[in-house]
Amino acid sequence: MPNIKSAKKRVKVTAAKTLRNKMFKSQMKTTVKKFYAAVESGDKAAAAEAYKAAVVIIDKAAARNVIHKNAAAHKKSQFTLALNKLA
Repeated sequence: MPNIKSAKKRVKVTAAKTLRNKMFKSQMKTTVKKFYAAVESGDKAAAAEAYKAAVVIIDKAAARNVIHKNAAAHKKSQFTLALNKLA
């Protein structure tokens, strides 16, 4: 346990940021699973809606540095390919 005041604050801030990052990652994983489930079912309309939701969440995660911007671009590219294969 830290003794210095600034170190105590760092522990609190880190805990808050870790919780926020976990929230975004969890939300992102859920939307990604929903997208892939829609793709697996073969329903193009549902997949298109899930695609839009997934892209928004991934962009938000990248903007908040929860994931790297190139990782976000890679994921969105994979989603687009999966969606286009349904056609």
